[in-house]
Amino acid sequence: MKKYLAIVLLSALAWPVSAQGILVVGDSISAAFGLEISEGWVSLLEERLQAREEPVPVVNASVSGDTTAGGLARLPRLLERHEPDLVVIELGGNDGLRGMAPANMQQNLSQMVKLALEADAEVLLLGMQLPPNYGLRFTEAFAQVFVDVSEEHEVPLVPFVLEGIAGVADRSLMQADGIHPTAAAQQRILDNAWPPIEAWLETQ
Repeated sequence: MKKYLAIVLLSALAWPVSAQGILVVGDSISAAFGLEISEGWVSLLEERLQAREEPVPVVNASVSGDTTAGGLARLPRLLERHEPDLVVIELGGNDGLRGMAPANMQQNLSQMVKLALEADAEVLLLGMQLPPNYGLRFTEAFAQVFVDVSEEHEVPLVPFVLEGIAGVADRSLMQADGIHPTAAAQQRILDNAWPPIEAWLETQ
């Protein structure tokens, strides 16, 4: 895990101050855990954006194992350093897997969105869902957090970024741990996240 953390942090720090573009703040889903970083959905996003007539830089500041509290702690420096136009927040999964209170997760995500908006960036939330063994009450409360934060700040939301990947019959899309997507699933993750990103690009 340390190897992937180092790669992702170096990727983020390699960009110059005021790089602008898109900043992705996520956990192992966006840090390409268990894969080469070049195979991850954020790298695929960067490739797609670099192919445009006007390329858009992407800073991947995702850290495997990160929680919403960790993301909130890191965000101010990232905003100051990169001055992004769009902040993509893909956090919360580890909060849920650790049984953390949804109310605390909601507070952290809401503050992250607020900080990004105050920095004149637009925001995209990538939501997550928990497996059913966590219980109906907890899984519903967890999923509702993303909806509530999206509505509170009027920012777009992808309700479940692993839609069509997690909890489906095709197990080739998930690694042996049942938590992290395989390389074959990365394009689907990008496709799930792409519509609101494309809508944002059209406003630039």
